[in-house]
Amino acid sequence: MGAQVVELLAERHGGRLRKGRELALVDEVRIGTSRVALAFPQTYMNESGRSVAPLARRYGIEDLTRLVVVHDELDLPVGKVQVKLGGGLAGHNGLRSIKAYLHDDGFARVRIGIGKPPGGKERGADHVLQSPSKRDRLELDVSVAVAADAVECILEQGVVGAQNRFNG
Repeated sequence: MGAQVVELLAERHGGRLRKGRELALVDEVRIGTSRVALAFPQTYMNESGRSVAPLARRYGIEDLTRLVVVHDELDLPVGKVQVKLGGGLAGHNGLRSIKAYLHDDGFARVRIGIGKPPGGKERGADHVLQSPSKRDRLELDVSVAVAADAVECILEQGVVGAQNRFNG
């Protein structure tokens, strides 16, 4: 889900993602008055931190509230988008890896609900890797656009402003 949001943001703002040194597809774009690095790791999801940490260093991100991670979320209903700052990892191994490499979990998150798998969270890996149903796919396509809007809102209004707008 996160990769689709990054691709949409690049498309909206005239970017073209290219292979970078940090094991990611990367580009810099202007969103409003902000210069923004768009990237998504080309590592396995469980090792996202191997890419995110060097990207944060390259772009001088010392204040982790300026780092926005977009990811799927089992704990939200399909298509629901929420903005969060820091907090628990909810068993998400990609977030766990990013926290381990950054030694901090204070980054902003745009969470896209994919719903709980039938059979409980133990089946989460299978659920994340399988293709969604046609109905869910339609909802997720809309949520990708909403999540891109949420990233833009974080840039314009900050995390709290985006939370007020998207978490209702």
